Amino acid sequence: QVQLVESGGGLVQAVGSLRLSCAASGRTFSSYAMGWFRQAPGKEREFVATISWSGYSTDYTDSVKGRFTISRDNAKNTVYLQMNSLKPEDTAVYYCATRTIRSMGREEYDYDYWGQGTQVTVSS
Repeated sequence: QVQLVESGGGLVQAVGSLRLSCAASGRTFSSYAMGWFRQAPGKEREFVATISWSGYSTDYTDSVKGRFTISRDNAKNTVYLQMNSLKPEDTAVYYCATRTIRSMGREEYDYDYWGQGTQVTVSS
C-alpha cells in the first residue's frame, strides 16, 4: 500500500517562504516521478510542479516559475517543494502525488497515488 504524507504547511505572510515535504512509503520511491498539485477554495485542483525519478528533470506551472523549487531525496523517500516569495494567490491545499512511471506529468490523471494534503495560507 502506497502512502504519501505531506507536511510543512501553515500560515505565512506575503513574500515569505515555506518548505513542504512529502514522505513516501510502500513502494520503490526512487523509481517513479512525483508531483505537487494545489486546490484553492472554490477552484479545481491544479498542477504546480513535477520531478523525474532521478531528480534531474523538473517542470513548473508558469505562475510559480522562479519562486518554487521541487526536489527529492531518494535516500529519504521524500520530495520537497520550496516556496519563496509567496503571494496570497498561492493559498491552497497542497497535495503530493506519485506516478507509476519514471517520466514527469502535468495532469491529475497522470498520477496514481495522492497524499491527504497540507494547507498553505498566505496573508497579505
